[in-house]
Amino acid sequence: MNKLVSIVTPVHNSEDFIAGCIGSVISQTYPHWEHILVDDCSTDKSAQIVRKYVEKDERIKLIVLEVNSGAGIARNKAIETAAGDYIAFLDSDDLWAPEKLHRQLHFMQDNNYYFSFTAYNTINENGDDISRVVKARERVTYKSALFKNPIGCLTVIYDLNFFGKQFMPAIRKRQDYALWLKLLKKTDAHGLNEILATYRLRSNSISSNKFGLLQYEWKIYREVEGLSFLKSLFYILSAVVLKMKSYF
Repeated sequence: MNKLVSIVTPVHNSEDFIAGCIGSVISQTYPHWEHILVDDCSTDKSAQIVRKYVEKDERIKLIVLEVNSGAGIARNKAIETAAGDYIAFLDSDDLWAPEKLHRQLHFMQDNNYYFSFTAYNTINENGDDISRVVKARERVTYKSALFKNPIGCLTVIYDLNFFGKQFMPAIRKRQDYALWLKLLKKTDAHGLNEILATYRLRSNSISSNKFGLLQYEWKIYREVEGLSFLKSLFYILSAVVLKMKSYF
């Protein structure tokens, strides 16, 4: 198996974490990858750190945006330039296990899956394990995903030969969820329930305010998916209930 994987990483003020992110890609036991990092107008040394890796490994590439545009636009820029057979996502403060690509690609190819994700664990800003594992469901359908996004962005791989290049909508938050819904209209997503990635929970991250993200989910239901007001309200209320249960 020697198909190329294009790894997409948006970067914004991640100087404390970006070396670990890139290092976890370099450590992959599967060698056929390109790592496309898109710096979204960082004001720290993120881009300088990435350039040092670019000089050492031709598989690592850096794109610098001229205007701060958000993670979705940064990811889309990387997807535009991707040359791989697969697209994989990894944010600049997250990490992969060394066997992540190898295990997941075999899982997809052995079962003829075109959209997959895995389980992952969680650490805090200091890299300490906070003992929270997010398991991977065996299968996710479009309908089930409308209730709650069960797919971690840092774990996703989708097959470009099946989907073609698929992009995230131009919204500031929850773009990954919107993309999953688009992919799920063509095929189900399949979960490999092995912990192959590590998500870093940062206090100032967009995703740390779960209830604040509901307004963006509403935007996805109404404007991206074109659901009726009542259907959108139903799914938002369901999401609220699910989020509340997770706190108790």
